[in-house]
Amino acid sequence: MKLTIQVQLLPNDQQRKLLLDTMLAFNAAASYAAKVGFDAGVFAQPSIHARCYYELREKFGLSSQMAVRAIGKAAECFKRDKKKCPKFKSTGAMTYDQRLMSFKGLDRVSLLTLTGRQHIPFVMGEYQKARFDRLKGQVDVVYRNRKFYLYATIDLPENPPVEISEFVGVDLGVANLATTSDGHRVSGDGVEKARQKHHRTRRSIQRKTSRHHKRRTRKNARRVLKRLGNREQRFRRHENHVISKQIVKLAEGTKRGIALENLKGIRSRTRFRKGQRAKMGGWAFFQLRSFIEYKSRLNGVPLVAVDPRNTSRTCSQCGHCDKANRQSQAEFQCRQCGFTAHADYNAAINIAAAASVSMLKVSQTHQSLSVA
Repeated sequence: MKLTIQVQLLPNDQQRKLLLDTMLAFNAAASYAAKVGFDAGVFAQPSIHARCYYELREKFGLSSQMAVRAIGKAAECFKRDKKKCPKFKSTGAMTYDQRLMSFKGLDRVSLLTLTGRQHIPFVMGEYQKARFDRLKGQVDVVYRNRKFYLYATIDLPENPPVEISEFVGVDLGVANLATTSDGHRVSGDGVEKARQKHHRTRRSIQRKTSRHHKRRTRKNARRVLKRLGNREQRFRRHENHVISKQIVKLAEGTKRGIALENLKGIRSRTRFRKGQRAKMGGWAFFQLRSFIEYKSRLNGVPLVAVDPRNTSRTCSQCGHCDKANRQSQAEFQCRQCGFTAHADYNAAINIAAAASVSMLKVSQTHQSLSVA
């Protein structure tokens, strides 16, 4: 299983300028190679290479392998869309393979620049250090918020799937980010408060960027907005990592699989009132699900995605399905048997049951095929 780890570079002022100059030249060369290929109607790397390789080296001052990687960046974009000529950001990611870089121990990396190689120190956390020996292939040098980072791909072995007989159901939501069929709920109040706080801060500062304010005030406001940057996004990402780790650990410890709702396209299928749109738009359920998926694969925990239709309307005790069963966002009361529970908890039980039925059908199909 492939994962990406982030390492922060710590260049001095001279190295910083060399890296930035190299990045500007690299992306300009990649944009030029893309235009050459698009104008000629060729999109494969060998075809673009034949038309502009020497020109890239002479015009942008790139080394042989760096020119190859710039052409490769253009060719990768054409694999996704051949109808539009890409133009890369001047500070876009720069690809380094083993011919352009090498690690010098656990604290320095040698990177090729326009004027030769530079040995640049870097720092990483304990999570990255524990997996650093599995680093393979090329890395990307990224410039973000006036800092340089290395994004490296590592190959981790997956644990063999554990034998299971049942599932822990997980209902994803907004009021409660995750609710398990064991009754554990993770409230979304903290995330919503953080979203509202960042929204108020951004709105207050953005008012000072209008032309009615002095130039110095506008400049300072833009600098503050840039510094705030992705603070809310980082908060959500951290919360989703914590929640996903707890869910996978619960399933692994009880030798159960994980059952999730297949929520693909949920926003296009659902309509919200104006006051709810910002809250629902910031719902990072896809990120949470992706974290649960890759953590479960690493730990050998089976995961099943089930159809979410009627899971919140169906009674987990008698199976009666009725829209009226859902009394409110939080309350579920069956019209037929009178069963009462938290709505998300009831839905999580239904999700776990649906996954068990799905597993049983797959098992029966395999048995029939083996007999045949």
